Amino acid sequence: MSRRTRRWIVHVFLCLGIVYLKIGGFSSVVALGASIICNKIPGLAPRQRIICQSRPDAIIVIGEGVQMGLDECQFQFKSGRWNCSALGERTAFGKELKVGSKEAAFTYAIIAAGVAHAITAACTQGNLSDCDCDREKQGFYDLEEGWKWGGCSADIRFGLDFSKVFVDAREIKKNPRALMNLHNNEAGRKILEKNMQQECKCHGVSGSCTTKTCWTTLPKFRELGHILREKYSRAVHVEPVVINRKRRPFLKIKKPDSYRKPLDTDLVYIEKSPNYCEADPVTGSVGTRGRVCNKTAHHPSSCDLMCCGRGYNTHQYSRVWQCNCKFLWCCYVKCNTCTERTEVYTCK
Repeated sequence: MSRRTRRWIVHVFLCLGIVYLKIGGFSSVVALGASIICNKIPGLAPRQRIICQSRPDAIIVIGEGVQMGLDECQFQFKSGRWNCSALGERTAFGKELKVGSKEAAFTYAIIAAGVAHAITAACTQGNLSDCDCDREKQGFYDLEEGWKWGGCSADIRFGLDFSKVFVDAREIKKNPRALMNLHNNEAGRKILEKNMQQECKCHGVSGSCTTKTCWTTLPKFRELGHILREKYSRAVHVEPVVINRKRRPFLKIKKPDSYRKPLDTDLVYIEKSPNYCEADPVTGSVGTRGRVCNKTAHHPSSCDLMCCGRGYNTHQYSRVWQCNCKFLWCCYVKCNTCTERTEVYTCK
């Protein structure tokens, strides 16, 4: 339970299948009910349920990280045929995509990064027990750069390790899809780690920078979303390689006579993406019927691409409002009436 727990004001609600108490600016869980609550969260692996029961304060933060990842997924793909909307179901990790596609690769990477980001932020803010600022950087002086570590550096290593233990615990099967998921989980975390930022503050007389203290901070999650979106566009097609029963199988780039492995920060997939034109719960497609499209654009949101050749419907709307208002002496306002006709296009 969080050491910062204050007055107990019960406000129980469901967020990604996680029931918890919201107390003003703090969150807390009824410790005696942790076992019951954790057993009711859908989609958790056995190892994850154990972590949930022993660290109910952390499971709240994990849920926030998962939601952050799903929200970012929907933002990055809002203009495409696949817009991440099928993942918004109220389970611990959303709805799993059954096809090992590029879309699944992005989903696993962004959620693993979201959990690591949320855990690290909670530690820095003092909202989790057993973690705090990164104490290894406290007081260390860099002779070459002329500054020292100070302030509260984000303990990214704790967040990455916690994400790895919890998120990777889902992959209990030994099959190609599990290898793919584990790789993409780690890719999301590594991209977060590589994009940690450094902030500094100057100290000296009259604003001079005689000495300087610096600390590490988390990047904006939107920045990670953009980076992973670029990784998605360059995702690598891979296949598993089994040498013998004693050695772990690994993933290699799917090319004849090549055993080159993908980079640690590559997103990888084992199956080609469906076209997402029609609704299909297996592939995670909600289809594009009724989706708003752009008649004149040439990007993925264009009616030609979005509607998959089915055509589109045109809806006309009129908007009326008071405009060009002027104040007349004395005490009278005169306005014109403006109208605007707009057209909205939706896929058939």
